[in-house]
Amino acid sequence: MISINEAVIVEGKYDKIKLSSIVDGLVIETNGFRIFKDKNRLNLIRRLALERGIIILTDSDSAGFMIRNYLSCSINRGKVYHAYVPDVFGKEKRKCKFSKEKKIGVEGMESSIIENAIKDLTTNINILQPSLEDFQKIKFKFYELGFCGCEFSRTRRDKLKSYLDLPENLSTNSLIKVLIRCFKKEELEMILKNIAKGT
Repeated sequence: MISINEAVIVEGKYDKIKLSSIVDGLVIETNGFRIFKDKNRLNLIRRLALERGIIILTDSDSAGFMIRNYLSCSINRGKVYHAYVPDVFGKEKRKCKFSKEKKIGVEGMESSIIENAIKDLTTNINILQPSLEDFQKIKFKFYELGFCGCEFSRTRRDKLKSYLDLPENLSTNSLIKVLIRCFKKEELEMILKNIAKGT
């Protein structure tokens, strides 16, 4: 198990059960979209962000990103970190049918994938908030290599996310923040150039 100080925020009770077998720490569920109206739970999450920091780990589908974005926008102070699971298509064992987007959520994900996502995040916790200068440099590189602002930009970003096992719903700005955290400048430029050549 991974021992962490930050509280992990997940969507539902089955996600919480899954995380409880991986993380030695506090796991809080949002109860799905109920978080939009549950002011008490939101205030708890805000307090945890201030006191110890939180790690948001939602499903990689559009609903999961809606909850993730709501939390990010609702927490103005404290430490908010993001861990991501890749797009894995299939069906959770306990469910009778596929989800709307046919993606496996946190509860159905291999434990090793979740463990690696959290380990990668906590290992680099001190460099999770990229400077504005670093962000602008990579954003410029995105424009320069056609990952933004051209006809094939979306295709290139999708190929990059697929190559890095990142969810397709990840926004461009969030993608850049993940890249800054995970790669040295030279390594990242090589990856971007290779993907740009292939499209």
